[in-house]
Amino acid sequence: MDNKNWKVAVLEGDGIGPDVTHAALFVLDAVKQKFGLNIIYEFGEAGFHCVEKYGTNLPNATLELLKRSDCVIKGPATTPEGTGSIKSLAVQIREMFTLFSNVRPCKSLPNVKSLKPNLDFIVVRENTEGLYSGLEYSLDKNAAVAIRLITREGCDRVCRFAFELAKTRKKHVTLVHKANILKLTDGLFKEVFYNIAKEYPDITADDAHVDAITQWLITKPETFDVLVTENLFGDIISDEAAQIVGGIGVVPGANIGTNYAMFEPIHGSAPKYTGMDKVDPIATILSIKMMLDWMGYKDAGNAVQRAVEKVLTDGKVLTYDLGGTAKCSEMGKEVAKEI
Repeated sequence: MDNKNWKVAVLEGDGIGPDVTHAALFVLDAVKQKFGLNIIYEFGEAGFHCVEKYGTNLPNATLELLKRSDCVIKGPATTPEGTGSIKSLAVQIREMFTLFSNVRPCKSLPNVKSLKPNLDFIVVRENTEGLYSGLEYSLDKNAAVAIRLITREGCDRVCRFAFELAKTRKKHVTLVHKANILKLTDGLFKEVFYNIAKEYPDITADDAHVDAITQWLITKPETFDVLVTENLFGDIISDEAAQIVGGIGVVPGANIGTNYAMFEPIHGSAPKYTGMDKVDPIATILSIKMMLDWMGYKDAGNAVQRAVEKVLTDGKVLTYDLGGTAKCSEMGKEVAKEI
């Protein structure tokens, strides 16, 4: 392994965030020791629980921690609804560091109920534009408008990311869109997608409407490799895709930009389980695997994947959602023990 010193910020988040994050750090510590990795992590305060104390879910001290770090591990954080409420912590970090690619691998795991066996595909979601840009306005008390922002630059960088990812996999990229209705915005996305496809002649490029994809993910998910799409569509179909391979408790996520990245499970903060040490940490543990891959430590990342699969195969230490009685922390320690 190289001698690079990695600085990683750790934000535990809210609800079950501290539980799943600490379980995953047991695994990271084991990997560091086994492979001799120079990864130093430092905790920062962030999340809804910070609002009363700091008036924000992202305090200045944490902001400075992020800026001096190479990447961040983030637990799920609560985002309230309603006009004037605080902006999502994840969205703030994505925008701050231009983390334009949200990557969600959907892979069948041993002893985890999957719609079909041996599924392995990835949803790549544009992370900074679309309806999630937050450009909303009230016209009057009876009408409000949200702007769906799609730029050529935004389409270009996420499509290139998807094609580069496909080079390392089954060499197939599918654009998910609704250009028959959203003729200008998704029309631009589709134009950019096929222009970039010309630069990758060895990769199969095709497209499908988002409503068709929601059906085909159920009827023929094995036909997909890398799906790339805009922000809102990606948020929806990636959650559907997660259910196909066992649920959001086992699917990791990465938010990747040019020089920075954030790694987090795709599930929420589940406040009703706060402090119970009960929930499944697999999604967060596999997010650590994605971080190691991003750092270039493929062997270490593969070791995490194998350890997770071994624990699931053995079936002796499983959380309640997987049919067991183990605590979240116990499952983290068991995966760490396998490493």
